[in-house]
Amino acid sequence: MTREQPLAVLFDLDGTLIDSIELILNSARHAFRERNGHVPSDAEWLTGVGIPLAAMFRRYARDDADVDALIAKYREYQLANHDRLVRCYDLVVETVDQLRTAGHPLGIVTSKTGWLAQRGLDNVGLGSHFDVIVGCDSCAKHKPDPGPVLFALDKLDYAPSGAVFVGDSIYDVEAGNAAGVTTIAALWGPFSRSDLAASNPTYYLERISDLPSLLDAVEAGGNNGSK
Repeated sequence: MTREQPLAVLFDLDGTLIDSIELILNSARHAFRERNGHVPSDAEWLTGVGIPLAAMFRRYARDDADVDALIAKYREYQLANHDRLVRCYDLVVETVDQLRTAGHPLGIVTSKTGWLAQRGLDNVGLGSHFDVIVGCDSCAKHKPDPGPVLFALDKLDYAPSGAVFVGDSIYDVEAGNAAGVTTIAALWGPFSRSDLAASNPTYYLERISDLPSLLDAVEAGGNNGSK
């Protein structure tokens, strides 16, 4: 990247661009139905949003076979109800369109599989908007490791200093910070500023529609947005 190039913008998917929280919670309830032992509350399950599904289930499973069984039950509900329950947050499509028009390279870095991420994007009208999609099946490392962020930047041929990562979870912010990009905590998703404070994002953003002006300020070396 040269200084004349616009910033590359990486996004998390669930909780950042698409509102899939109802689907996530319903799928988890379905997976744990009729299960003996500890069953996570909705609030407890949400603390794992942002890491791969297998890692989330491993917290509660007896062994690898149990992980596979829980994932199968989760997928049973998820895939049957995905298109009905997944939607964009307000002004996401308009903002992403604006960023594309301004020439920003765009990428997705998600802890779900690439094919399911593509299905979600297709479902909300964003299927052709992104230059790269990095899912949990794209590289060996996963958030909060910086590996997926660096993998996306390599595909875009951008250095970390020329990129931002927008995400709603501590795992997004931690991965972005470790990768050396500017991190932007999305406060329109399921987590609050206090939930994300410990991960130390570069900026907080209340509305995605304010992202273009924040990017302009970052490119200009200014400080427009909540620190």
